[in-house]
Amino acid sequence: MPLALLALAIGAFGIGTTEFVIMGLLPEVAGDFGVSIPTAGFLVTGYALGVVLGAPLMTVLGTKVSRKRMLMLLMGLFIVGNVLSALAPAFSVMLIGRVVASLAHGAFFGIGSVVAAKLVAPDKKAGAIAMMFTGLTVANVVGVPLGTFVGHAAGWRVTFGIVAVLGLAGLAGIAKLVPDMPKQQGVRLRHELAAFKNAQVLLAMAMTVLGFGGVFAAITYIAPMMTHVAGFADGSVTWLLVLFGLGMVGGNLVGGKYADRALMPLLYVSLGALAVVLALFTLTAHNKALAAVTIALIGALGFATVPPLQKRVLDQAHGAPTLASAVNIGAFNLGNALSAWLGGIVISAGFGYTSPNWVGAALAAAALLLAFLSAALERRAGDPSGTVVTGTAPVEHRAVVHH
Repeated sequence: MPLALLALAIGAFGIGTTEFVIMGLLPEVAGDFGVSIPTAGFLVTGYALGVVLGAPLMTVLGTKVSRKRMLMLLMGLFIVGNVLSALAPAFSVMLIGRVVASLAHGAFFGIGSVVAAKLVAPDKKAGAIAMMFTGLTVANVVGVPLGTFVGHAAGWRVTFGIVAVLGLAGLAGIAKLVPDMPKQQGVRLRHELAAFKNAQVLLAMAMTVLGFGGVFAAITYIAPMMTHVAGFADGSVTWLLVLFGLGMVGGNLVGGKYADRALMPLLYVSLGALAVVLALFTLTAHNKALAAVTIALIGALGFATVPPLQKRVLDQAHGAPTLASAVNIGAFNLGNALSAWLGGIVISAGFGYTSPNWVGAALAAAALLLAFLSAALERRAGDPSGTVVTGTAPVEHRAVVHH
């Protein structure tokens, strides 16, 4: 594998770490700035909304310059955002830093996958894309727990400083190792936008928002829930996030394996089970062992929906997947933003730290209803299969799902 893939993987590792590490550090950040935990939740919402806006915007802007230069510009944005977060004198400045960093997120993965695929022989494209996304997967198992541990031991600002240094390493690697590639051909916006007239594309994106929202309703407030309700020590949040990360990796692999064989049944099972497990989390959160098992299950069930949903969007978008794919990466983050906001509302209303789990269960159940609706519309249209396999594309789609 070319060394350039390592540079892309390092960038992906940094981006994955900064997105999720805030969950484990929320109480510390809230305490330092003198804001409530629900208010600190806006650091999750703000980042997520930045990805929603940045993914399509940066993907379209990226057509004006070479891919290598665009990747370098995106890593530059990411570094600036994390330095702002690390040095923020006030909560509002940190929020701006989070949004600046988030603008790089979606387009980095979108453009990075194209670059990764072009670095290798045609029969190795999927492996190259997967190699880049390994950086993001590893971030959830290693980067996020380590960042949480460092944040508890040395202060959350140190964590964001280290993430900025990771960004510098990624930028230097891209500058040195990624070859120059010709400027992209202009995206035909009218052609790309036509995909959004397809009801199935919109339904798949709505399922993405609600299903992933279910996961993040619970996980955004995992630190206060586990320390105040389950009785874990602050330091234990680190290994609980490791469990969540391992669940994510396992769920993603299972989802990727079965998305090609039985896409809609996989969605029914994973979304239905996710709704049940989130509802039960309101009870299991009071017991340390049960809480730990539940957190791993939420990671696994949530991420089992990712490959089939991303594949469904790409299949239904047919000849214009570029923008639809970027927007679906944004849809995952819209789910994060929506659930972090709703979770903050129910906590602020006095329902307690386990109340976001009910929000998550309701969101996952709503996604399940949309899955049934989508299948019913498809049957009426006379295509009962629910899957479209196009050459090796499903393998590539599976690699591109880690938003």
